[in-house]
Amino acid sequence: MSSLFAAAVSPLLGALTHLAQVNPIDPGSIDTPSVDWTAIIPHLVLMGGGVVALTLSSIAGRWLPDWFWSAWTAAVGTGALGGSIWQWFRVQDEPSGGFSTLGGAVGVDGFSVYLTGLISATVVLTAILAYDYTKRRGVAQLELYVLLLLSASGGVVMAGANDLIVMFLGLEVLSIAVYVLAALDLRRFRSQEAGMKYFVLGAFSSAFFLYGIALIYGAAGSTNLLDIDRFLSTNQLLDDGLLLGGFALLLVGLLFKVGAVPFHAWTPDVYQGAPSPIVAYMASGVKVAGFAAMLRIFWLTFGDYRTDWQPIIYAIAAITLLVGSIVAVVQTDVKRMLAYSSISHAGYILVGVQAATADGTSAALFYLGAYSFMVIGSFAVVTVMGSDGESAQSLGDYSGLARRRPVLALTFTLFLFAQAGVPFTSGFFAKFYVISAAVDARSYWLAAIAMMAAVIAAVLYLRIVLAMYIGTGDDTADAPTGAVRIAPGAAFVLFVAAAMTVTFGIIPFPIVDLARDAVPVLVAAG
Repeated sequence: MSSLFAAAVSPLLGALTHLAQVNPIDPGSIDTPSVDWTAIIPHLVLMGGGVVALTLSSIAGRWLPDWFWSAWTAAVGTGALGGSIWQWFRVQDEPSGGFSTLGGAVGVDGFSVYLTGLISATVVLTAILAYDYTKRRGVAQLELYVLLLLSASGGVVMAGANDLIVMFLGLEVLSIAVYVLAALDLRRFRSQEAGMKYFVLGAFSSAFFLYGIALIYGAAGSTNLLDIDRFLSTNQLLDDGLLLGGFALLLVGLLFKVGAVPFHAWTPDVYQGAPSPIVAYMASGVKVAGFAAMLRIFWLTFGDYRTDWQPIIYAIAAITLLVGSIVAVVQTDVKRMLAYSSISHAGYILVGVQAATADGTSAALFYLGAYSFMVIGSFAVVTVMGSDGESAQSLGDYSGLARRRPVLALTFTLFLFAQAGVPFTSGFFAKFYVISAAVDARSYWLAAIAMMAAVIAAVLYLRIVLAMYIGTGDDTADAPTGAVRIAPGAAFVLFVAAAMTVTFGIIPFPIVDLARDAVPVLVAAG
């Protein structure tokens, strides 16, 4: 047997030896990309924070207090946010508005830094909100917080990716962690169902995205966004079938991630079944990452082909606005109401994306910032209301809440009015800017549909408000006064989200200026 093996292998070894002698590899001739480690500080902080947490758990996990993991995750998120702030001032000093590293695969500009800071902020608030929930429900704390950090690191990669392969890697890191997070409440069958449904459908969307990358590579000969942009700007494609097919498949993968119609079917079921703090992160951080990828790919790289992809996003935005607002009105479960509401908000952001202008992009970025805080606040209220589990989420459970918990009811009303676009809230300016961008881009019908959808959605939010203030509370009459317990962490999240919603509803210009300065540019490889 050994002689037969040697006889079979010896020709292969001889061929390899001959190749090595003919073409010796000079280590000095290998072109390795330079790495600016300071340029990827938020990535390192988020990923390193997860790895360190696992290490600490294996070494000294039994001696650490139960609040340590929440505090550690919030500290790591704050560190990533601080790194983003430092990077913001750095890119403002760059003549090109940004720079790149890792051979041009990762770009650092106002766009990526703005969204990295936003994702980091959602991590901080989610980590604080989840602490009391994990104690009450017996959810594994370490796993939740490590997966949260890893998912956020994937979102940060998507925000700054200058290569489609890097974008796909970020998408998978983001998604796989969230699949597990959705199914992390082992005591509830619906949580397991939500995780499995999200995983199966998400796997299909990832396959579409990867196949789209293959078609783009076949059409342009590269996966680097900067190289693709240069190729398309200097060459006229006689047959652009591969390119258009790549557009369609990339859009399928990203529209699924943001929950746009017709790729929204997973949203209400997953939002209803997943743990409420995780839903807060999914509705904010995951949505931010999805739109970051969409803007970076289509508005930057394929801007010259906007006449090909703009009508598709136009139609999807219109359908998403109407389906999200109309179907939400007929729901009786508050988590499903907010799920369909998030679908409608994805439609508003798509209104800014389809404008394909600098104003439309900055409006979409402002909307992402404003919506992230109001939706985290909304699901913080949902988390508080589900203090005895996730079952107390019907509209009747909120009946008479203003008498039992007036401050909580008032805070929830603020978030609902902000989502409706009531003046003196950040939601008003968010809707105003995206609709203005659509009008400037002469998308008049889409702007009209967006305003009509806002009126329809207002009925949804008023249903919840009326139940809290006018409802008799018969469904909860047997509950003792003060049965709804507000944990300190949830109170802090509610305060921060409410403060941001009101502050930027009265003085929006700081975030408006940040969003305008963050309008992305493709930076040369360096």
